[in-house]
Amino acid sequence: MDRRPVLGATALALVVLISLPLVAGFFGRLHPAFDSFAHFRIHLAILLVACAVPLLLGAFRREALMAIAFGLAAITTVTGAAFLPGLRPVHAAFAPRDGDEPVYRLLQINLRFDNREPEKVLSLIARERPDVVTLNEVSAMWAKKIALLEAAYPYRLVCTMDNYAGGVTILSLRPFAQGAEGRCIDGGTFATATIDFGGRPLDIAAMHLHWPWPFDQAEQVAGMTADLAGLPETVLLAGDLNATPWSAAAQQIAEAGGLRQVGPIGATWHYRLLPEFLRFTGLPIDQVFAKGNVRVHSARRLEPVGSDHLPVLVEFSLDPPRRKPVDPAQSITAALAPGGT
Repeated sequence: MDRRPVLGATALALVVLISLPLVAGFFGRLHPAFDSFAHFRIHLAILLVACAVPLLLGAFRREALMAIAFGLAAITTVTGAAFLPGLRPVHAAFAPRDGDEPVYRLLQINLRFDNREPEKVLSLIARERPDVVTLNEVSAMWAKKIALLEAAYPYRLVCTMDNYAGGVTILSLRPFAQGAEGRCIDGGTFATATIDFGGRPLDIAAMHLHWPWPFDQAEQVAGMTADLAGLPETVLLAGDLNATPWSAAAQQIAEAGGLRQVGPIGATWHYRLLPEFLRFTGLPIDQVFAKGNVRVHSARRLEPVGSDHLPVLVEFSLDPPRRKPVDPAQSITAALAPGGT
């Protein structure tokens, strides 16, 4: 009995089944369930191509070619092919450095609430000594560890949460802007603080989104829209979004805040029971956004520190505030006014 037709039909059915969640991921704005599939777009696309290749040897060559083409096109929407505009996230290009301008550094870390090697995190911060540190999952255990950094980072905003995972925290070598107070938003998952960088204020924001559907990430993002829209003109936001850059959730964050995504940074999370050499199979869910006079020069991953997330080190500069154009009519009025020139 020739089993090739049965095997071919089975393989074709498998290709169709894989293509369904892959297609659904492109419609994440319609329902958060679809957006959950979007996070695994690369994984599904590679699996689709791998399953379609054997079909080239049988009676389903046309279907195989269509599946392979779709899988490769899906990958390019993530990697950023120039011939597919509008189907991939728009990242801000890294800006070159000017020789005489000051360069600052921000370190973003999801600590993992139950990290068994906290000394690695403390050692990394002491060695890199970034200007600002944004932290996620600052649990009760971590609150005690972070207290050890108080002498080095005296300016801080700690947002606590009642759950086991903990809230977000901002640590700074530099003072908060005069008269400015940090804010803890959404129960401690979102924090903002205005920091004085040599006379230039910059709002630093730390964010930690909940897990995607079937959890309440979509509702959380919707609830943050007004706060994101109210961010000032110059902002650097970093955090664990539990969402990939090409997801609807990440793009909604960018649109609500008038932010631009920085990157690509690469996979920052992977399942902690997997070996480190499989890090490339993880997800790029630790992200950076910028707005206004911030020029990001680089954003790169650092070595593991006991968490299931890699730290991300961001280097940036601040442009001088832009002067608003002068209205000629107002200039003439001022000149004609008493005491004018």
